[in-house]
Amino acid sequence: MKRILNNRLTVVSLFFGLLMLSTLLSFRNPKVVEQRPNIIFILADDMGFSDIGCYGGEVSTPNLDQLAANGIKLRSFYNNARCCPTRASLLTGQYPHTAGMGLMVTMPNAPIQPGSYQGFLDDRYPTIAERLKPAGYSTYMVGKWHVGERRQHWPLTRGFDRYFGLISGASSYYEIIPAEKGKRFIVEDDKEFTPPADGFYMTDAFTDHAVQYLNEQKQQQADKPFFLYMAYTAPHFPLHAYESDIAKYEKLYAQGWDVIRANRYQRMQKLGYADKRYPLTPRPADIPDWNTVTDKAQWVRKMAVYAAMIDRMDQNIGRLIKTLKANGQYENTLIVFMSDNGSSNENMESRKLNEPNKKIGEKGSYVTYDTPWANVSNTPFRKYKRFLHEGGMITPCIIQWPRGIRPTTGYVEGVGHIMDLVPTSLELAGLPAKDLSGNPLPGKSLSYLWATNKAVSRTYCWEHEGNKAIRKADWKLEKDTEDADWELYNLKTDPCEMKNLAQQRPQLVTELRTEFDAWAQKVGVRERPAGKSE
Repeated sequence: MKRILNNRLTVVSLFFGLLMLSTLLSFRNPKVVEQRPNIIFILADDMGFSDIGCYGGEVSTPNLDQLAANGIKLRSFYNNARCCPTRASLLTGQYPHTAGMGLMVTMPNAPIQPGSYQGFLDDRYPTIAERLKPAGYSTYMVGKWHVGERRQHWPLTRGFDRYFGLISGASSYYEIIPAEKGKRFIVEDDKEFTPPADGFYMTDAFTDHAVQYLNEQKQQQADKPFFLYMAYTAPHFPLHAYESDIAKYEKLYAQGWDVIRANRYQRMQKLGYADKRYPLTPRPADIPDWNTVTDKAQWVRKMAVYAAMIDRMDQNIGRLIKTLKANGQYENTLIVFMSDNGSSNENMESRKLNEPNKKIGEKGSYVTYDTPWANVSNTPFRKYKRFLHEGGMITPCIIQWPRGIRPTTGYVEGVGHIMDLVPTSLELAGLPAKDLSGNPLPGKSLSYLWATNKAVSRTYCWEHEGNKAIRKADWKLEKDTEDADWELYNLKTDPCEMKNLAQQRPQLVTELRTEFDAWAQKVGVRERPAGKSE
């Protein structure tokens, strides 16, 4: 019996060995490789839900609008309400706590405290680059990393062939500010990069390197598919943009936030997003009526610069698309665009980095666009970045793949989450969506959105800075730290969270809290102090 068992084990081992060998050989076969799509993730930073044209915004985004017209755009797609947790899920396909990023990054000189809030990606959970690279993909990243400050946690150690970008959080678009040296790093591959004194603008520089990598890949490894993670910092503060881009918007925003928000809502209605289920939420009490504002010129300038930053990002996305088409790679490239959290109502005056004699948008200025305009960016939803009401965590999401996805008019009803992108990509690459222990990833492939175009019931959980939420099918239970108690909403009939049903459905509240608590214990949630803003 023992000999028979050993023989069976030998056969099983041989089978899996041959299976792995045949898989590896297939990756080297150009005919097989051609069937697997190239994959590009484009992540905006601190961009609100309705900022881009195809979601109702007045900002000029023709390239993103065209991607949406040629693909699908989602009605309900979620991030993790903050930069670091979102990036951790995007890269690993795990909940952020599981990946070690339940809060924000920890600084290089801080003692390492392993666990769900360690502040860098856990080595036990491979990144998408570490999964795709052995499968024959070239792997590139450009832009904001923000999931590991220590050199041993930089992108090239986590599966990327090439990298250019900002290791840290918010930074000037023109330079590394002298006061922040030692806290901010721009890196090329694994070496620090010093921007030139003139002619450097972060958004353009990121795209320059992305185009370089794509062209090199086409010239040197044309038989291989590629993965590109394009993590723009736009339109995250500080507000910096070219004057030529700003000039397009100053007259427009002189109408003020009340008129702009109302106009956005009307466009969302015409586009078919804001149907009768989506009322325009009231202007919050802490935002004044525009007609009572005295320093209108400064407020107009802030929003004009913010819009210009999105405009410039869209122009650069156009450069990426042009490169893909020139290289004959456009048709078989999956492109996903989204934002890492809702709009930011943060004010950074306490950093004292703004030079008061500089015009907003110029090198040396350092300002934010603050609560009134953030409320416009999240039209028609409530709250902002960091919070777990829809305004803090819902993002526009565009998915295009000319060879594999039939364009869909309107907005796809299915629900998705940032951590679903890894299993989606693994499926398209012909790889199992499992962790190193063989367990299924918590996220699920989004291919059902275009394969069947039918909504699938999903359950997702969130925790950030003590803010908590669970969405199960159409029901969402949430409690931000500033809320008096848990709130319950039916997002199918009330997506703007206007009718709290917690008192009417106490049993459902109990059931969802129990499910949330089980998840929180599983991933290692614990009460934490607020993290610093980035």
